Amino acid sequence: MKYSGIDLHSNNSMVVVSDEADRVLVRRRLPNDAAAILALLAAHREELVGVVVESTYNWYWLVDALQAAGYRVHLANTAAIKRYEGLKHSDDEDDAAYLAQSLRLEILPSGYICPPAARAVRDLARKRMQLYCRWRTCYRARLGPGCAATRCSG
Repeated sequence: MKYSGIDLHSNNSMVVVSDEADRVLVRRRLPNDAAAILALLAAHREELVGVVVESTYNWYWLVDALQAAGYRVHLANTAAIKRYEGLKHSDDEDDAAYLAQSLRLEILPSGYICPPAARAVRDLARKRMQLYCRWRTCYRARLGPGCAATRCSG
């Protein structure tokens, strides 16, 4: 059995494939091109248990391509991963290997992969909430703590 972790960045990805003994079989930095990543993973397709993708702002295209090719994809919840606490050195290769290892050990904190049809509505709701929070902060800052409206509303 093999496991893959992908550390995704804006213009490249570090792809690692490891086995059940955590031996790294493949480590390669590739441009963010679905065909190149799929070609690299194709040699290990039959034994690959799953592919972990780091949940960065640009994960949609890669997860969609991997799922369309029939891979079992997991989205890593990077906010819940405690790996980086206390480390003196970590790089993209270590991060990708750790994602694969977490999948193997079944300790991967995963995120929800929203279906493509619902992503636009979800992203719009997130943006509206972000804008509202920004507006509310600016509004409260203008009023200040001594404002009558603030005192009256609690």
